[in-house]
Amino acid sequence: MKSIAIAIKDFSIRFKDRKAIIMMILMPIILTVILGSALKGVMGDSSSLPKTTIAVYQQDVNHISNQFVQKVLQGKKLKKSIKVKKVESQKELNQLIQDKKADVGIVLPNNWGSNRQVAIIKVAAGKDFEANFVRQLTESYLKTTIAVTGSAKLIISELAAEGKTANELNAIGSELTNKLMNGTKEGNQYVYDKPVGKKQVSSIQYYAAAMAAMFLLYNAMVGGKSILTERANITLSRMMISPTGKGSIMTGKFLGTLLYTFIQFLIFMGATHYVLQVNWGNDFIQIIAIAIAYSISVSGLSIIVAAFMKTEKMADSLGGMLVQVLSLLGGSMIPISVFPQALQKISMVAPNSWALNSFTNIMSGTSWDSLIIPLCTLLGIGIIATLIGTLRFRMLSN
Repeated sequence: MKSIAIAIKDFSIRFKDRKAIIMMILMPIILTVILGSALKGVMGDSSSLPKTTIAVYQQDVNHISNQFVQKVLQGKKLKKSIKVKKVESQKELNQLIQDKKADVGIVLPNNWGSNRQVAIIKVAAGKDFEANFVRQLTESYLKTTIAVTGSAKLIISELAAEGKTANELNAIGSELTNKLMNGTKEGNQYVYDKPVGKKQVSSIQYYAAAMAAMFLLYNAMVGGKSILTERANITLSRMMISPTGKGSIMTGKFLGTLLYTFIQFLIFMGATHYVLQVNWGNDFIQIIAIAIAYSISVSGLSIIVAAFMKTEKMADSLGGMLVQVLSLLGGSMIPISVFPQALQKISMVAPNSWALNSFTNIMSGTSWDSLIIPLCTLLGIGIIATLIGTLRFRMLSN
C-alpha cells in the first residue's frame, strides 16, 4: 500500500504539471502531423508520387524524344503525378524554373539517343527528390530504347546476310522494333511490395507510433530526475529513515513512472485516432500489451538514470542526450529501413525500436507469435534495469 501511495503521489504531481502535459502530449501530436505529411513520399505511400511539374524543351522533334514525352511523361501511369509544360527555348525553361512554375526542367538535345547526346536536367530549389525521379525515368527510357534498337539492328543484319530485300528488311525492322518497345511498356507487374501483415502502414501511422515511442522514452529521464530532486531536497532521505522500506520506495517510484507513461500513451493514442484518424490496428489487446511492456521498460530505465546520475542538471543533459540518441537509433526520427545494414542491427539495443516495430506490425495486422520476442525483450529491459538501479541505490545508501 505504501508503494501504491508513493506511485499515486508521483503521478498526480506530474499530471498537474501543465508544461509537462504540453511537452508529453501536444508536442508528439504536432510532430506526428508534420513528419507524417512531410515524409509521405519517403514512407512509400504509393498512392502518391510527388506532384511534379516538368518543363520540356525539345531541340528537335525526333522519334525517340517524342515517344519519351508523349508515351512516358504524359502517359497514363504518370498523368496524375506529372504535369508537362512544353517550351520553345532554354531561356523560357530557365525562367519557369526561376519563377518556381516548374519543379524540374529537361532539355532533349538534337539526335538524342544517338552520338552520345546527353539530356540536361535543371532543378528548382528544394526539388532534388523530384529531379532524381525524373533523372531515373529518363535514363531508364533511354537505356531501354538503345537496347531495343541495337537488338533490332543485329537481327536485321543477320537477315540481310540471308539475302532479304530492302523492303522486306524495312518491314521486318519496323514490326520488330514496335513489338519490342510495346513489350517493355506493357502494364504487367512482376514485382510488388507486400507488407508483413495484411495492410500497408502509412506515413502518418508510422510517425504516430514513432512519436509515441520517442516521447514515452522521455519519461525515463523525467522519472529519474524526480528521484534526484527528492534526494537533493532530502525528501528521499526522510522517506528512507521512515518505516517505509527502501524496496517499497523504489517500487513506488517505479510504479509512478509506469502509470504516468501508460496513461500518456492512452491519451496520445486516443488523440491521434480521433483527431488525426490514425488507425492503430484492429487488435486493441496487442497494442495494450506492448504499451504496458514498453512502460515497464521505460520505468526501469528511470531507476537507472536516478541511480547513476548525480544531479538534476546531469540527468537533464546526459539523460536528454541519451534519449535523443536512442530515438534516432530506434527509428523515431528517420525510418530504420533507410539505415545501413550495420546500423539496423545496432538499433536493436534501443527499447523504442522494439516498441515502434511492434506498433507498426500491429497496425499492419500481425499475429501474437511475432510479438512474443518484443514483449519478452521490453519486459527484460525493464526488470534488469530496475534490479541494477535498486542495487546501486542500496550501495550508495550504505
